[in-house]
Amino acid sequence: MLVDILRDASLSFFVAIGFAMLFETPKKGLLMAGLLGGFGHAIRFALLQLGFDMVFSTLCGTVSIGLAGIYFAHRVHIPPVVFTLPACITMIPGLYAYKTMLGCIRIYEEGMTGTRSAFLLQDTVYNFILTSSLLFCLAIGICIAALIFRRKSVKKLRGKGFFRIR
Repeated sequence: MLVDILRDASLSFFVAIGFAMLFETPKKGLLMAGLLGGFGHAIRFALLQLGFDMVFSTLCGTVSIGLAGIYFAHRVHIPPVVFTLPACITMIPGLYAYKTMLGCIRIYEEGMTGTRSAFLLQDTVYNFILTSSLLFCLAIGICIAALIFRRKSVKKLRGKGFFRIR
């Protein structure tokens, strides 16, 4: 399982760097985007392997990206959104969005007549709800760190607890 997690993290590392380059992230932020992308996706993958559902795993992965992004933003002096956004793109539910659109097209073409129509509608609605839930978790996961540290800067927490900045 550890090899699978490391493989998943390394692939997500390169995907995050690719999207960071697409968004014209500064060079000193590319490594952070890749590391956060690999780290967050590895957490998501590990939780999925341990039997947690997709929504909870995605939320944990994006919250970890958001919290680590706030910390590293002060290390490299770049706003956290510059590298947390490309890092979270690795967790966009493209397959489920594709299945949702494909189901909508089939419903439009075939109509709601026939024996398969109930199953097709059920699958399409399931994929739509899952896609929406995952996208909501991505947004909440990135924002939750900013909401936690809205009044207190990470620099004010110097020497206290987890966010020890030197």
